[in-house]
Amino acid sequence: MSKSCIITGGSGLVGSNFKDGIKINSSHCDLMNYDESYNKIKSFNPDSIIHCAAMVGGLYYNIQHPLKFFEKNIQMNSNILKISHELGVKKFIGFLSTCIFPDNLGRPYQETDLHIGPPHDSNFGYAYAKRMLEVKIRAYRKEFGYKYFCVIPTNVYGYNDNFNIDNGHVVPALIHKIYNAKNNNEDLVIKGTGKAKREFIFARDLANICNYLLNHYDGDDSIIVSDSDNEIAIKELVDILVEVSNFKGNVIYDTSYSDGQLVKKTDNSKLKNILENFEFTPLEKGLKKTYEWFENNYEEVRK
Repeated sequence: MSKSCIITGGSGLVGSNFKDGIKINSSHCDLMNYDESYNKIKSFNPDSIIHCAAMVGGLYYNIQHPLKFFEKNIQMNSNILKISHELGVKKFIGFLSTCIFPDNLGRPYQETDLHIGPPHDSNFGYAYAKRMLEVKIRAYRKEFGYKYFCVIPTNVYGYNDNFNIDNGHVVPALIHKIYNAKNNNEDLVIKGTGKAKREFIFARDLANICNYLLNHYDGDDSIIVSDSDNEIAIKELVDILVEVSNFKGNVIYDTSYSDGQLVKKTDNSKLKNILENFEFTPLEKGLKKTYEWFENNYEEVRK
């Protein structure tokens, strides 16, 4: 990676897992503020940007705040792309998510499916904002010939995640709930039936893949980044976390809550053609490392 590559969201789940590059976060500049962000980024004279920063949250927080997710991500993405253009940044990777694909497609998602139907209603604000990031990147690429493209990762987990139970994604929220239930000798209550299926990727794997793509991918189409051979149901995920955490209490599923989108299966054949021999971190190993990291850093990351 070039030493003049800027990584936004540098203290977050994905950004913090890059080994090199200039990592910036909200303490350096507010990406919602164009002038402040322009001056900070210009001071580094970057030749590339990996844009990890976003407003993100779990299922129920998305349901409650669609407007906030839409407006903040739209503005943040517009600012960083305009800054990249004004500064002549040569290469740019924007982060999307598999949760923004059309609902009920009936087959594994492919990169070309992104805009062929509406997303699941549970996260439509976030989904449409992220889709517009892809549209805007495509427009910059077509008009100015930049090497800008998007990656579409599946559910990411790992160190430095948002472990807030109310607005975190499924893995960090579950880890925090299990930790609390274990230490308070309480039942573990899971929202939903546990039947929804998801694919997961360890954040460090995603950072390594993006680093490779930045240096070796000369295409301009989006790339799904997933370990699609390891799709599991939420109930299976809970079982693994219960085991790695050594939780001995009762697990109760509260079926009065929505499961959200039931299936988000992806086709990662394009990624496999680019990185033929990449070995993903096995899910159980990655979850064990993440749970242990949370335990060791509990006082700093609990929210």
